[in-house]
Amino acid sequence: MDTDSQLDFESDQSKHSLFERLYTGTGGFEIVGKRKFYYLLSLLFVVIAVASIAVRGFTLGIDFAGGSRIQLPAAGDVTTSKVEDVYKATLGHDPVTVQKVGSGSAAAIQVRSDTLNQDQTDRLQTALFEAFHPKDSSGQANRNAISVAEISETWGGQITHKALLALVVFVLLTMIYIAIRFERDMSIAAIGSLFFNMIVTAGIYSLVGFEVTPAAVIGLLTILGYVLYDNVVVFDKVEENTRGVLHLSKHTYAEKANLAANQTLMRSINTTVIGILPIIGMLVIAVWLLGVGTLKDLALVQLVGMIVGAYSSIFFAVPLLVSIKERFGPVAAHTKKVLNRRSGKSEERVSAAATQRAGVAGRPVARETAAATNGFAGSRDGSGPRREGASPRPGSRPSGKRHKRRH
Repeated sequence: MDTDSQLDFESDQSKHSLFERLYTGTGGFEIVGKRKFYYLLSLLFVVIAVASIAVRGFTLGIDFAGGSRIQLPAAGDVTTSKVEDVYKATLGHDPVTVQKVGSGSAAAIQVRSDTLNQDQTDRLQTALFEAFHPKDSSGQANRNAISVAEISETWGGQITHKALLALVVFVLLTMIYIAIRFERDMSIAAIGSLFFNMIVTAGIYSLVGFEVTPAAVIGLLTILGYVLYDNVVVFDKVEENTRGVLHLSKHTYAEKANLAANQTLMRSINTTVIGILPIIGMLVIAVWLLGVGTLKDLALVQLVGMIVGAYSSIFFAVPLLVSIKERFGPVAAHTKKVLNRRSGKSEERVSAAATQRAGVAGRPVARETAAATNGFAGSRDGSGPRREGASPRPGSRPSGKRHKRRH
């Protein structure tokens, strides 16, 4: 964009409010131009995520880690804190998790612990029955109302292997689709955005201690599909805006890509807001009101992943694409040519403006100097070109002649 166009553009942008520019996508937000800031911000997210995964690890659910699951009806005065106290007093250590699931008459307290042997299971079952006297479906107090399920570590390892295999296959298929759908540089940027989203989402799970369950893995696969969709939308706009840009010398590839990011920014915000509203509804209604704790893992990973995905597609993928393009190839040469041309025109314009100002300032001085010189010469020898009836110049000597008025 040349200097005049840039000034007109900035003047036009100053007339519009922030939300108006955001809604119309007029390119008023510098995204690509501030890519170093977004790279540092993205790097900070990745470092925190990787450090949390390395130090804290993941809180694996019973389906992955194996263990024992004890469940009893949540009727009467049965609460999670009381059940936890009974568990600790009986076995001498804390359970892994204690949560309430279901609602109404189907509400239950679910305890997850490390694998218990038969003696520990019998003692815990007896202690819970004596403390709460849970009733079975017929309304009679029954020890069998307390159910115990054992998940072996072997079965949990098989589930973990299958979940990781599904994740790897999905990522590979996604990378193949991206490589076919986009050109090489766009494919690299989209795959980078995909891995960025996976690492940061997993890091947040590790950092806050969310339990990793099969539902969480399913939610992560769903989020990767959403990130792919968002990248397709953004890169389609970049491809549309930059088509034929190498044959012109007015705009660079980066400026056109920045405009595309602005034009899709509001769409990404709208898509994300609309997408997370039912997820928030799932958390509020299903988890807090109905007590369906199994939906919490699915909802949380989708909520985190959609927000991170919206950020990565605009503020990471597009700047990364421009950086790759400007490293080498025709885009790098075109960008250099446009900037050099723009710099040369700017210098010529400054030089011309300086020359014009010097000329305007010099002309009155020249006229005054010439007039003063003529007046001084006329005052000395009387032969000056001073007009008849004109007043003498300041500082000139009187000639001694008087001019009579003509009637």
